[in-house]
Amino acid sequence: MNTQDAAAGSGTEEPGIDLNYRGWHFKYGAQRTGPGVYRPVVVCLGRRHGAEQKETLPNDTDEIAYATEAEALRHAEQQAMRWVHDRTGDGQGQL
Repeated sequence: MNTQDAAAGSGTEEPGIDLNYRGWHFKYGAQRTGPGVYRPVVVCLGRRHGAEQKETLPNDTDEIAYATEAEALRHAEQQAMRWVHDRTGDGQGQL
C-alpha cells in the first residue's frame, strides 16, 4: 500500500493517518474527488484509541477544492485540532 492509498478515503473506508491530540484519537486523510481535486476527511474515534465512539467530522470545505493531497491533509489535521478546541473551550489561538 502506498502513502496515497493509506491517506485517501473512498467515502466508505476509514482514512489511514492517525492523530492523537489532547486525549482524542482521530484518523484523517485526503479523498480524491476528481483530477487534481482533493477534500479532507476526518473521523473522530473517541477519547482513547480503539474506543467505540466514531464520528465523521462534517466537511468544512464545501466549496473549497484542494489541488494537492498535501494541502487537503494539512487541512484535515487542522480541522481535527479545531474540533477539539471547539469542544474543550481552549480556543483556536493555540493551533
